[in-house]
Amino acid sequence: MSREAELTLAAAVAAAGIAAMIWWPMQDATPSEQAPPAVEPVEEDPAPLEVPDSEPEPEPEPEPEPVPDPVPVDDAGETFTYMPPGDLVEGSGTGQTLQPNYAPGMRFPMEAGQAYANSQVYGYGGYLGPAGGQCNPANYEYAWRDNFCETRGYGTPMCPTGVGHQGQDIRPASCQDNTHWAVAVADGTITSVGTYSVRLMTDEGVRYTYLHLDRDTLLVESGDTVSRGERIGYVSNEFGDTATTIHLHFEIKMAIDTGSGIQNTPVPPYVALVDSYESLLTGAED
Repeated sequence: MSREAELTLAAAVAAAGIAAMIWWPMQDATPSEQAPPAVEPVEEDPAPLEVPDSEPEPEPEPEPEPVPDPVPVDDAGETFTYMPPGDLVEGSGTGQTLQPNYAPGMRFPMEAGQAYANSQVYGYGGYLGPAGGQCNPANYEYAWRDNFCETRGYGTPMCPTGVGHQGQDIRPASCQDNTHWAVAVADGTITSVGTYSVRLMTDEGVRYTYLHLDRDTLLVESGDTVSRGERIGYVSNEFGDTATTIHLHFEIKMAIDTGSGIQNTPVPPYVALVDSYESLLTGAED
């Protein structure tokens, strides 16, 4: 054999040995040692986007509990009550039941929060009332009673009969003369001071009349300007030469359509007095 043939044979044997060395261990390898087969990558679907839960509807706030109106209690701790407008003492006249508040926002004409609106003529101590004196306890208790249209001879177009009392009688807290203050119900001017009368006129032309104040202790005179709530004088029994009962006769006079045209006339003050008294007792006046 030639030298060239030997070299060729040797190279072939060597190549075969190397191949055997590579293949044989792969045959003996455990499955875990064998190279894993090639795996084609699988495209995964993208994870769905998480949609945040919508916020829950807020619970509706509960309706606030209605606040009851304060109970009108007077300075003596008694609860204020009153009869309807136009409900006069039986046999004393025909009342006007259709009454608005002719002076909304008016201040009550007495300073203290204790007073009794009722008839002087038909109450105890009145000449048409039951037997007894004016200081009878029945005159100083609720309920209030209207007496604007009480039978009198004064022309009063706002009353069903065309005549009446023209105002409302109000007793003070106690049966004491020259003790209880009457006050201005509104800002205005004192237009006159008579024997037993004081008249207050507002800039709007509403006239308020106070009768039976003590003449000697009045704090105002004609031409004075006064402020709402300012003291005017003491409630008394002044009535010229003849004393009356201790009370305030209170009137409101204004230009109004009476059904027979515009007239400057007394109007029923009862509803205005009720409203202003309740405001005084409940603190709304402060």
